[in-house]
Amino acid sequence: MNKSIPIQLVRCCIITVAGLLSLQSSYSQYNFFGKPVYEIGISAGPANLLGDLGGNAGVGTTFIKDNNFQMTKLMKGVNITVRPSEFIGFTLSAGFVTLEGADSIIKNKGGAEVARKNRNLSVSTPIKEATLTAEIYPSVLFEDDDKDLWHKFRPYGVIGIGVFHYNPRGEYTAPDGSTMMVDLQPLRTEGQGMPQYPGSKPYSLTQINIPYGVGIRYYFSDVVSASFELVNRKTFTDYIDDISKNYIPDADFDNYFGAGSTTAAIAKQMANKAQQVSPGVRIPYYNAGNKRGTGTRNDSYYSGIIKLSIRLGRGHSGEIACPMRF
Repeated sequence: MNKSIPIQLVRCCIITVAGLLSLQSSYSQYNFFGKPVYEIGISAGPANLLGDLGGNAGVGTTFIKDNNFQMTKLMKGVNITVRPSEFIGFTLSAGFVTLEGADSIIKNKGGAEVARKNRNLSVSTPIKEATLTAEIYPSVLFEDDDKDLWHKFRPYGVIGIGVFHYNPRGEYTAPDGSTMMVDLQPLRTEGQGMPQYPGSKPYSLTQINIPYGVGIRYYFSDVVSASFELVNRKTFTDYIDDISKNYIPDADFDNYFGAGSTTAAIAKQMANKAQQVSPGVRIPYYNAGNKRGTGTRNDSYYSGIIKLSIRLGRGHSGEIACPMRF
């Protein structure tokens, strides 16, 4: 992964925002931009992880082809928007969701998906994100009166930058049959941070994302609106599901955590659950050095969010009104 990419994207976003603000200054004399209005809102809707786990028949790919709708989770959020004009708005949002993935849900059709199903790994990853996005409403340019919002539909595009914190967790089965959820990053499941793998560092649990997508908004009045927004988050990590590269020897966990220690036992199980599919049988495909994940593709996640918004400030009539936006 090119570590300079996030920095370049941050710079690009800053330049874009600066350009839009400059546009506001340049066109304010023509009333293209006026006095900013503010909106507050809440949001909720389905979200899904697109990582190495799960998927459908055949070789694992990206996005919709390997989307598992049964792993869909509810994402919730709040936001505040400043709108220099009806053409554009800048939204600061906070979102919360726990994303999941599991090889066990793959339907065995006798193809390339069998290797992933027998890998038998799973994850539950809580995510907290904060994003700053620009919403662009091109249809405003073709409206006779962009201040008349009553019962109006407006499509829009979304692009921005965000930061998110995540913590992959997995289910550990103890020798007595009891289960518990454990944090996966400290277990070094692919040798991250171990001396014998100097090129594999522990992954950071806080990362940058790039949200982008489309939406459509309906205005019930000059004050209240609702919108549906489909947004994907490009990330720069392949470890939202704690899976990226290759299996390592069990002995490495013993050497790092201590032979016979509980942590070593947990790490070995969480790194390789293929043997739980066929107890007592060590399947060669899942031995040390073999592929555990696909490190050439970073993980992503997306949401289909319904937003309810209220506009604060002055409404169309000039009287003080509430906000509109979500």
